[in-house]
Amino acid sequence: MKALVTRLDSFGDVLLAGPAVRAVAARADSVTLLCGPQGAPAARLLPGVDEVLVWESPWTGLQPPPVDREDIDALLAAVAATRTDTALVLTSFHQSPLPTALLLRLAGVRFIAADSEDYPGSLLDVRHHRAPHAHEVQAALDLAAAAGFPRPDDGRLRVLPPPPADGLTGTGRYVVVHPGASVPARAWSPARCAQAVRELAAAGHRVVVTGGAGERDLTAYVAAGAALDLGGRTGAAELAGVLAGADCVVTGNTGPAHLAAAVGTPVVSLFAPVVPAERWRPYGVPYVLLGDQHAPCAGTRARQCPVPGHPCLDEVTGHDVVAAVGKLVEVA
Repeated sequence: MKALVTRLDSFGDVLLAGPAVRAVAARADSVTLLCGPQGAPAARLLPGVDEVLVWESPWTGLQPPPVDREDIDALLAAVAATRTDTALVLTSFHQSPLPTALLLRLAGVRFIAADSEDYPGSLLDVRHHRAPHAHEVQAALDLAAAAGFPRPDDGRLRVLPPPPADGLTGTGRYVVVHPGASVPARAWSPARCAQAVRELAAAGHRVVVTGGAGERDLTAYVAAGAALDLGGRTGAAELAGVLAGADCVVTGNTGPAHLAAAVGTPVVSLFAPVVPAERWRPYGVPYVLLGDQHAPCAGTRARQCPVPGHPCLDEVTGHDVVAAVGKLVEVA
């Protein structure tokens, strides 16, 4: 059997699909993962993936491209070339799988399974209904089981073994602070991040600040001489190595929180309630959730904070973070 799994959104979303991918891989001869450009680096870290197809869909992402017939025809040809028999369409709880399912049908895929509240007609062979409050990881595993791919292991997040990080971090224990987030409403303010770094250092922790290539100014400000600044110096695999070596990771609801969980590192999660923590919190590792989960923005899926002053996160202090790190480092 040749199988295809789709998860078309972000880096963190693809990591959360990992346990379901392993479930498919345990029974399939090969697994192709179809993902978007943001998710591709994560896809290449997942055990069980034999091939990665990258396609930017018009119905996902913060700035989706226009519908383009030639682009869709190229995707259909690429999927057809995999000779896929079976496909699992993974989506977030608020997304429809049906546009993806239609394209997979046109590409010749015979068996397609997805969670769908909408009537799927002939687009799905397994129309599954997810449990109302399931974490995204568990929801994907439940769908995989309904499609004939039971969970083969503990169901935790995993990535391929990352490279050693000593050349970046130096030796000795450390705590990672990752201040950036792809969605502004989910980010702690730079001033609060910098305060937390100073207070962690004052409490005796060695601090490493991480960030992407476009976040160098942010990480430099947050590190500010009190921490090692690795902004722009790590790709996905290198970041996994840095997170794996940490006692704890302090970050928002963003991809590195899930990458930390995938390498078994506890997480202090500065979690804005614009999406529900029960579905998106760090999975399978010890964690502390900081932030007002009952703030007025709860459940809005807002990208920009709709409440002046961003109180759900910016009422969290550096002292709160130091206390949360202390709880997790004690049990790590």
